[in-house]
Amino acid sequence: MTTQLSVSGIELELFRYPSRQESNLQAWDAADEHLIKHLVDTEQAPTNTLIVNDNFGALTAGLLSINPDWPLTLETDAKTSLLGTTQNLSRNQLSADSLTWVNSRDELPQGIQLVLMKLPKNLNYFSHQLKRLSQVLPAGTQVFIGAKAKSINKSLLETISRNLGAASASLTWKKTRVITCITDGKPRALPTTIDWSVPEFNLKISNLSNVFAANKLDIGARIMLDNMPKGEFKSIVDLGCGNGILGLHAKQCFPDAYIHFIDDSEMAVTSAKANWALNKLDNPELVGQQATFAWDDCLTNMNEGFRPDLILCNPPFHQGEAITDHIAWQMFLDAFRRLKNGGILHVVGNRHLAYHVKLKRIFKNCTTVESNGKFVILQAQKISKKAQELEQSSATSAPHPQSALYGAAKR
Repeated sequence: MTTQLSVSGIELELFRYPSRQESNLQAWDAADEHLIKHLVDTEQAPTNTLIVNDNFGALTAGLLSINPDWPLTLETDAKTSLLGTTQNLSRNQLSADSLTWVNSRDELPQGIQLVLMKLPKNLNYFSHQLKRLSQVLPAGTQVFIGAKAKSINKSLLETISRNLGAASASLTWKKTRVITCITDGKPRALPTTIDWSVPEFNLKISNLSNVFAANKLDIGARIMLDNMPKGEFKSIVDLGCGNGILGLHAKQCFPDAYIHFIDDSEMAVTSAKANWALNKLDNPELVGQQATFAWDDCLTNMNEGFRPDLILCNPPFHQGEAITDHIAWQMFLDAFRRLKNGGILHVVGNRHLAYHVKLKRIFKNCTTVESNGKFVILQAQKISKKAQELEQSSATSAPHPQSALYGAAKR
């Protein structure tokens, strides 16, 4: 894995977040380099700048390398982006004192004079971001958007022009292009939430624009809803909750349980919280808070004493444009560390991802609960090391009913 970014005289050491993850993916791409190169080539002076969708801080670190006092506001919907940027600034001895952080729903500051942006994978979210920018940027503001050349077409440029201002694309460099948009100063209304229902489970769902499966029930969640685990569970985590549908149905199945919704996307966590209230799932027989909502990197920052007895998980296998299984790895490892002894991890995934191999390696056990042509539901139970040793000892000491025959055949 390459960790050294070198472009236009700028040298940085950058890691994805968390830096210990098992991944051969680097923390930036050529579109980051192209944007930095563009600013250096045009001799852009430090000005009040907004950076949007800076995955792990390459753009932020690049600008602060040019001028450590460059005034920056960073907008992100991903907690790993915030944590990764902070990590990489520290690694490169760059101060975060001039930074202001906002998430995708916070009010943007006035006085922004320049915007640097990476094109997100979710184009509905991209349109939302453009409309959001239109509400605060005066006419004539320059917005530079970096993207792979193959992602830039007439339709994309029309989307930018319709939602923010006239746009044109540069020549290709390292298979990327920089789109320049000059804002027209006309504010656009933000999109409303996407609302739909799952009548067979008596659930209503409301999604913000950057939530996975924003306008319908995805088929992975469908098979999971039809095959919830059996048992008595009091503390349940919906890990990578998205709109929260798995946790909502878990509360229907286990009304005495407390549900914890966790996602890397702030919009996802906000949607899950809204859906909890929308479906009125609090059990009147229980006292106090029955659901918590955390914008976090998996289970990294949960209280050390937190010990759920069930974790539901539909892991993503994309991070931005990158296809990767490291997020699933981290989710499974975090689940093993956090589950109480005897607790269960209940996972759905595409069959070709072979999650059973990972789960057996971590938990030393894995059971197939259900499968169809595309998806499989797997279950792993956390068993203490002592219990595992006793189980293995029992298995090796007890004579196999075919052992004599096997021995004879072997001889």
